[in-house]
Amino acid sequence: MARGWESKAVESQQDEALRDRKPVDRRTDAQRTRDAKRYELSLSRTRTANDLEHATHPAHRETLTRALRALDAQLRELDIES
Repeated sequence: MARGWESKAVESQQDEALRDRKPVDRRTDAQRTRDAKRYELSLSRTRTANDLEHATHPAHRETLTRALRALDAQLRELDIES
């Protein structure tokens, strides 16, 4: 017996639901926190590096250089912990 259009529509909806399903995040709370911290530090480092590129005053450049070193140290520390 031929399948009707209703059963084809249901099958299509089920296929679409499976395709749209997002994978389950299996990270622990500690891993999520560490990943969020790494992302935040990475953004800060990018912003600081961009600021350093455009800085002209020596004192400001020195401050930004120190900030970059501190951010790099924090990122390394996160990598060691994981």
